[in-house]
Amino acid sequence: MSESGMDERSTRAEVCAAAVADAFKDDGEIFGSPMGIMATLGVRLAKLTSNPDLVISDGESLFLAGVPPLFATGDVVEGWIPFRRVFDVVAYGKRHVMMGASQIDRHGNQNISAIGDFARPARQLLGSRGAPGNTVNNRTSYWVPRHSPRVFVDCVDVVTGVGPRRAREAGTAAAAFNDIHRIVTDLGVLDLGGPDDTVRLLSTHPGVTVEEIQAATGFEVHVHGRPEVTREPGPEELRLIREVLDPRGLRHHEVPA
Repeated sequence: MSESGMDERSTRAEVCAAAVADAFKDDGEIFGSPMGIMATLGVRLAKLTSNPDLVISDGESLFLAGVPPLFATGDVVEGWIPFRRVFDVVAYGKRHVMMGASQIDRHGNQNISAIGDFARPARQLLGSRGAPGNTVNNRTSYWVPRHSPRVFVDCVDVVTGVGPRRAREAGTAAAAFNDIHRIVTDLGVLDLGGPDDTVRLLSTHPGVTVEEIQAATGFEVHVHGRPEVTREPGPEELRLIREVLDPRGLRHHEVPA
């Protein structure tokens, strides 16, 4: 317990928020485009700590100068970005998007469209939406709140987000700006630094073993040496998460404490 009375022990959700923030720390002045509670929390944490040049929005049509709590109205607006102009930013490429994924395979392909045979799927999902354009134009990361073999599969049922191998096979135009940067889950942090651009384990969250991550993955995860342990957020980061960005504790709806 700190002098201020704050419990300095971080929860798994807070470790995840810091890991998401770290995915954006070296981006510089770029549009951070998160989707969902944890991704938004992490991007706003990065804006307040490691990357103050990060450009953020309210998720609808406004660029924000301030950094409001989750689901609060931004108090300082510095620009307007209606939906039609998002596509200009996507094409220009100065953007790092963090999407979710219903499936991710060993080569970093993502599926948010359907489960099962594409001609007759067992489950209809969101549809491809912006995933193809994001992954061939912008740096892309993924947030997965439940690391399991249902999500991490050997081969996705439908390719919506394009991994590097498939991008190369499609030609120079698709591969030139394809950049699958990080996959952050409730168990660890991964990238595509394995052989032939396959999924590689970078770090395990505190208390999680490599064996647990492997058991929760539907293919062999590349492990080089001894993976690091994901860092825990420091006292100032915990204060920002708990008192400024997410005082309602919404992060624990995605990753229970």
